[in-house]
Amino acid sequence: MNKQVAWKGEKEKTVYRNRHLGLKIGVASFAVFFLVILGVIYYIVTTYTVNTVYVEGNIHYTDEEIAERIMTGRFGHNSIYLNFRYRNQEIEDIPFVSAIEVEILSPDTVSIRVYEKSFAGYVSYLGRYMYFDRDGTIVESSEMMTAGVPEVTGLKFDHVVMYEKLPVENEQIFVRILDITQSLDKYELNADRLFFDREYKVTLYFGDVRVQIGDNSSIDEKFSRLKSILPELEGKKGVVQMENFTGDSKIIPFQEDKK
Repeated sequence: MNKQVAWKGEKEKTVYRNRHLGLKIGVASFAVFFLVILGVIYYIVTTYTVNTVYVEGNIHYTDEEIAERIMTGRFGHNSIYLNFRYRNQEIEDIPFVSAIEVEILSPDTVSIRVYEKSFAGYVSYLGRYMYFDRDGTIVESSEMMTAGVPEVTGLKFDHVVMYEKLPVENEQIFVRILDITQSLDKYELNADRLFFDREYKVTLYFGDVRVQIGDNSSIDEKFSRLKSILPELEGKKGVVQMENFTGDSKIIPFQEDKK
């Protein structure tokens, strides 16, 4: 009987020792795993901290403004985090920007690619600038006036709703606006304003010079000639009359404003 009790006691001690040993091994393994994780985190934080940023595709914002807007939060300066977060990511909280993509060039260097929204023009409404796309749909409302996008005046509308078409009488006007803005881009001309009269004939404003282009006939030839004319009119005020211009026109009338 005593031998049996002694044997059971030894067995219980062995089980206890094994459990205790297993617990020690488990704790040690967890500690090693935890230290490895800490080491990996420390390596990532110290090695992948962004020191150099390249920005491309931005017009409305400076490189610094783009970097400041996206490199925010606790991990905002970690290149791996930025690459994961901004992988062709659609943007809703930065005006004029539709998407941003971040590429890791080296552990401490990233390239930020900005995809800006495409605008055909804007109208002023209730103290704000309402930007519309090629179809006339309002896609941005801002207090910021952006360079390179002309103001469109002369259009008649009584209300503006975001993400809906500008309610004008003749929606074909947006095709004409697109033709004009594309030609402006093609010939690197920056018009401040487009004005449509009652017959939808167009006058372009370049500072103090007004250019009456009429309808969209011979528009490519008009803008090609206009590119060479405008530098000669710098500092002058007046009207360039191109309503009847054709590719064969030799003389383009300019009527200077009376002082």
